Amino acid sequence: MTAPLVLITGGGTGIGRATAERLSSEGWRVIATGLECDDDLLPAVHFHEADVTDPDAVLPALEGEAVLHGFVHCAGVLRHEREWQIADFDAVMKVNVHAGFGLATALLPRLEAAGGAVVMLASMWAIFGSAGAPAYTASKGAVAAVTRSMAVAWAARGVRANSVAPGWVETRMSARARTDGERVERINSRIPMGRWAQPSEIASVIRFLLSPDAAYVTGAMVPVDGGYSVC
Repeated sequence: MTAPLVLITGGGTGIGRATAERLSSEGWRVIATGLECDDDLLPAVHFHEADVTDPDAVLPALEGEAVLHGFVHCAGVLRHEREWQIADFDAVMKVNVHAGFGLATALLPRLEAAGGAVVMLASMWAIFGSAGAPAYTASKGAVAAVTRSMAVAWAARGVRANSVAPGWVETRMSARARTDGERVERINSRIPMGRWAQPSEIASVIRFLLSPDAAYVTGAMVPVDGGYSVC
């Protein structure tokens, strides 16, 4: 029996890498794609360097593969206060929303052939506003919304679609916040579980949503934030 196959954007770093390595350890064949890759990424994870906003640059990684069991869109960018400029706003939306939407639709025939699943990376910022990151918050709200549309549109074709909404996670994207002592103290005081997540903890939820254990779950946005969003 052939091992299930998953494609993960942003799979060379952060949450994407944690997801890639978790699935690989459980027998999945994993293709990670994006522009960045940690030097110590597990050799079992095949990394395909590509601009994820260009489906034609990504799809060659799946040459010869007619069936795809999972697609995970983890690639994302954050440009802080620069996002109030139209060019930067558009650039963030292009990576965070358009890339995942474009690839998911391009991959639909392969996903349908496998009865596969899509997991898109939303964020707690799909719920809140941000004075410094209007594009990031808008993009994550859009991710959650378009994922619900995928779920409705593709259910009859046997393809499930869900999103996860991480809170504060120890990744390079959160480095700016983690090095601001005053801000860290403020954040920590609000998280009921009293700590930030590890990327592996987000990966565990993504793995669940891809698995048969989530066979009747579609259209959901699952918060993985230690309770931050309910305070």
